[in-house]
Amino acid sequence: GNKVNLGYYPSPFFFNGYIHLESRSKDSQIIIGDNVFINNNFFAVSDGEGIEIGDNTLIGINCEILDSDFHELNPAKRTSGKSATGKVVIGKNAFLGNNVKITKGVVLGENIVVANGAVVNSSFAANLIIGGVPAKIIGEV
Repeated sequence: GNKVNLGYYPSPFFFNGYIHLESRSKDSQIIIGDNVFINNNFFAVSDGEGIEIGDNTLIGINCEILDSDFHELNPAKRTSGKSATGKVVIGKNAFLGNNVKITKGVVLGENIVVANGAVVNSSFAANLIIGGVPAKIIGEV
């Protein structure tokens, strides 16, 4: 997108961290909308249907977004099987606090706020405040 900001000085990890964006397969993709601000030590890895970050989203330090388990969960197939995947969509005007983790298949509605340290493994509608491990609704915007 236009006016995407990757990293911020003087936030922590500006000099000793990095932002990692990885699209592992020919069909996977990471789409970042306009006016998105991504703080330091962020990583997004797509090995499935992709990751989409909506316009005007703010992302804190140490966040990760993954659209795959990357390995089969069955121990007999862990290194040879096909992993579970699911597209991740973050709606416009989202605010992800520091240390947020978002797993495969999650869809977050517009204007959502994700509290610091949340692990998001299910989808949530627009205009909510979510937090916890696993994330649950804790309020409304």
